[in-house]
Amino acid sequence: MGGPAALLILSGCFRGERRYDHFRDELGLGGTVLNDRLRVLVEEGVLDRVPYQERPVRHEYRLTPKGADLYPVLVALMNWGDRYAVDVPPVRLVHRGCGHPAEPRLTCAHCAEPVAWRDMTAEVEPDAW
Repeated sequence: MGGPAALLILSGCFRGERRYDHFRDELGLGGTVLNDRLRVLVEEGVLDRVPYQERPVRHEYRLTPKGADLYPVLVALMNWGDRYAVDVPPVRLVHRGCGHPAEPRLTCAHCAEPVAWRDMTAEVEPDAW
């Protein structure tokens, strides 16, 4: 995914940011790094580059379905960082539906029970490789 800069860009996208200027100014990313990461994220199909102004031509970056599917990955990394890297978590997730702080967790799609790595078995599909 291109390292920490890509994660910063994606977290900004999940908060609704789309513009190059925001990524540069608010995330503190230099132009070379920012241009490279945005290019890779577009090439990989994680973001779409969409014009929003004609004169001069300016673009914004929107999450694709592939990019939106990275949300649980970022939330998992955020939870890990909150647990082990900081005393006070810098961001709190709030569920829009009920307005309460959210504690996202991995659950079984069949029974809806929370699962951890010890609750799972990985079965290799013979034709996968």
